[in-house]
Amino acid sequence: MAVAKLKQIWENEYFKTAIMIVLMIAIVFGFWYGSQLALNTQYPALAVASGSMCTVQGMKCDGWSHPFEQTLHIGDLIIVQGVDADDVNDNYPNSDIIVFHKPKGQDELIVHRVVAREERNGITYLRTKGDGNGRHKWPEIPDKDEYDSWLISKEHLVGKVILRIPWVGHIALFLRNSSGIFIILFFIIILVIIEFIIPVFYKQRN
Repeated sequence: MAVAKLKQIWENEYFKTAIMIVLMIAIVFGFWYGSQLALNTQYPALAVASGSMCTVQGMKCDGWSHPFEQTLHIGDLIIVQGVDADDVNDNYPNSDIIVFHKPKGQDELIVHRVVAREERNGITYLRTKGDGNGRHKWPEIPDKDEYDSWLISKEHLVGKVILRIPWVGHIALFLRNSSGIFIILFFIIILVIIEFIIPVFYKQRN
């Protein structure tokens, strides 16, 4: 009886749908936390939300019309690898682009390029600058007064950018807006109606 009952449950369409949803959620979370371990950072993938790294003149830095121009654009998805501050390449203009928490107690994440390295009391600090900020755009050599005002130490450093994927980050930026969340919820409700409610009415009519 128990085996027959289990077989009946397994063949139930609602049960199969629920299992698929659980598996999809498990795969997404498994991939995310697995990426954190593999790349040694809390933020293995991020969407670029600012145009401070864009060097294209006279155009919006949304990445749609010029996705492969240097360097980063709004809507790019970046893959980040955790590194130590001593291992970051500071050989500007071919230096690393890093992700870091903005100093002074703020939790904001910044994506800028390393322009210089400093040693103070045995601690490595990194100087940064947005490629599109200041008078000199990347790969021109900037003046020191164009550097970001802060110093980045290992406690602020999240990691360095190892891969850039154009456009994909727009999805994450869209979902971050309240309107995007409502649209996704709308589609989930439609999916539930199609998968569960309509079949019930159909069976009742037959």
